[in-house]
Amino acid sequence: RIFVLGIGFFTLCFLMTSLGGQFSAKRLGDSPFTIRTEVMGALESRGVLRRMSDMLEMLMKRMDILARLENSTDFHKGDEARFPLDRFQPAAGLMERIQAIAQNVSDIAIKVDQILRNSLLNGKGIEGRRDQCEVPRDPKYPDCAGKVEWMRARWTSDPCYAFFGVDGTECSFLIYLSEVEWFCPPLPWRNHTVAVPSPPPAPRAQAAFRRDLARLLELIGTGKESLSFMKKRIRHLAQQWLRAARRLEQRLAGRQRDQKNILVHIGFLTEESGDVFSPRVLKGGPLGEMVQWADILAALFMLGHSLRVTVSLKELQSHLGVPPGRGNCPLTSPLPFDLIYTDYHGLQQMKQHMGLSFKKYRCRVRVIDTFGTEPAYNHEEYATLRGYRTNWGYWNLQPSQFMTMFPHTPDNSFMGFVSEELNQTEKQLIKANKVSSMAVVYGKEASIWKGKEKFLAILNKYMEIHGTVYYETQRPPEVPAFVKNHGLLPQHEFQQLLRKAKLFIGFGFPYEGPAPLEAIANGCVFLQARFNPPHSSLNHEFFRGKPTSREASLENSVSSQHPYAEDFIGKPHVWTVDYNNSEEFEAAIKTIMRTQVDPYLPYEYTCEGMLERIHAYIQHQDFCTTSSLPPSPKTKTPAMQSPPSPLALSPNSTHLVWSPSAGWAPQAWPPVASLQVWVSEPQHTCTETCRHHGLVCEPTFFRFLNKEEVFLQLSIACDSTEYEMNHLYPAVAENVRECYLQKEPLLFSCAGHHAKYRRLCPCRDFRQGQVALCRDCL
Repeated sequence: RIFVLGIGFFTLCFLMTSLGGQFSAKRLGDSPFTIRTEVMGALESRGVLRRMSDMLEMLMKRMDILARLENSTDFHKGDEARFPLDRFQPAAGLMERIQAIAQNVSDIAIKVDQILRNSLLNGKGIEGRRDQCEVPRDPKYPDCAGKVEWMRARWTSDPCYAFFGVDGTECSFLIYLSEVEWFCPPLPWRNHTVAVPSPPPAPRAQAAFRRDLARLLELIGTGKESLSFMKKRIRHLAQQWLRAARRLEQRLAGRQRDQKNILVHIGFLTEESGDVFSPRVLKGGPLGEMVQWADILAALFMLGHSLRVTVSLKELQSHLGVPPGRGNCPLTSPLPFDLIYTDYHGLQQMKQHMGLSFKKYRCRVRVIDTFGTEPAYNHEEYATLRGYRTNWGYWNLQPSQFMTMFPHTPDNSFMGFVSEELNQTEKQLIKANKVSSMAVVYGKEASIWKGKEKFLAILNKYMEIHGTVYYETQRPPEVPAFVKNHGLLPQHEFQQLLRKAKLFIGFGFPYEGPAPLEAIANGCVFLQARFNPPHSSLNHEFFRGKPTSREASLENSVSSQHPYAEDFIGKPHVWTVDYNNSEEFEAAIKTIMRTQVDPYLPYEYTCEGMLERIHAYIQHQDFCTTSSLPPSPKTKTPAMQSPPSPLALSPNSTHLVWSPSAGWAPQAWPPVASLQVWVSEPQHTCTETCRHHGLVCEPTFFRFLNKEEVFLQLSIACDSTEYEMNHLYPAVAENVRECYLQKEPLLFSCAGHHAKYRRLCPCRDFRQGQVALCRDCL
């Protein structure tokens, strides 16, 4: 009896499971947010219903036999019965439940059958249309036929097409290509919502400066050493962030600031990218990237924006709304984020999983890029033709969407990071406790010390040398015995070491990290090597493959371990000498020991400076509004001539400025009132040309001077003028009187030089201590 009852129960379970499996399925690899319900065809449905009916009938017969067996036996009579009666009462109750479930399933089956019959009758006309779709010939959709042909051959290559309803029929191709993608015109027989004027958008929530960082620490999450490091840093600087936010809030009092929905995806920390940083946090590995990401998160949060933080691919897919499959289809819904901050790893992950939506929404992306990406490497076609293609470039983004750790080139936006700021009491205490004969070496990995015995021996004659080299059990052999090695120190202990030391000395690597600025902020003098020749992608393995040439021109080359410290800070805080010249090296050490310096931190690396900069970027940078291309000579007609130049010669000078009598000023950021146009010398970039005049090159202004009449205003004679793709244009080859204008706006670049050309350079002023912003940019 129990056996028969069990068979009946599990038959019902199997039946219901099979039926559910026919109506819905979850593919392998689907995320919880991408489960799709698939309705089977009518013939399959009716077959399943017949099988369901047969199985129900068999189940009921077994239950009848069981009931008759129960009525005809005295199985339960007498005390000598083998099984007591109460043991079968639950079974009887279960049998009643099975009968009720079976009846409900039978009722559902009848209703489903009725629905399928009605749908077959009502859908005959539509199905006829589905089988008779023809590819439309619409000149507004020139790619439609080719896309349909592609779908015929490849629609099974990615499950995402079936997710959107593609089933191999011609009509399903056209529905997908017209309603999910946008390569074909809408089908007239499809139900289309009548276009009605959309109501005006609701007022956006306003961003309010925050008073507490606790919620941010929750958003960052747990589970990785790198995340723990970033949270510790945020906690350590919390009071400085709060004070800086209050100061900036007072300066911006009364200004409207829309709250942005921002996704922060740290791609290099995902398992799919290898996450090589987390395991090295506790072993002296480079921490510069995590320092910067921690500060970016703190700044965005303190400014009052709504954040989502992800360090996994699954979280990224969930937040974006990625359909199941291999990433060839668009997102399932409009992108819910105004901005996405990520890195090159995250950028690649988004491109792989967003389909056509990546091209649509890439204007909202901001790429944190330590060393920068020059326009010549960013433009895919140009980079391929001219030999600039690398593993990291060719994204065709606006160059200002790349955000760097230091202001290497004005072509990219300077994001930066922060160093701890000292008050006057702390500065005086540090000066009083400095040990003039104490030096700390910049380098936590033993490999950095290899081959430096000569420098260390000279330094040891004058100073006690301290190191912070990581080791597990045995002292690294690369570190000489006379060096006092503290091992890897927590950040606050490292700060205390810097506050006592007189000298912080670098051995050439790592390049452009945050530690030298921290040392200078704690009253150290930073001594570094001058590279001769300067390091670049042409002669040094470290820069080879990066999307920046860092060629041997004054401002682009890596002429030292830390060019920013050399160029923007300089003596007495920063000394750059030739380490191959023992006399120069020794003389520098003697002078440094006698030199008194105060702790110094550039404003742009304070919490307030970073808040100010990111606020300005969020409020004013808009890469989703397209600008018109310059007219091509082949299409230019008298009716298409550009309006007169709004530029004019500055009084008693040879450069151009925005004319006060221009009568109009575009809604540009930075404001055009800060624009000055200078002509470079041959072999000089626009960055160093502007710097020579105490200004900064501003690539967004190139469009105002990419005109023939500007050459005339600057008294440059042109026998011919042509539009071409070249990252050095607009420029003039004076020896042959040939002038060139830029054909591709993505190639406007402050970097690059050539002995043949003098370049037209757009320059602007800048705020004291904040090179990223002009005087009126805030």
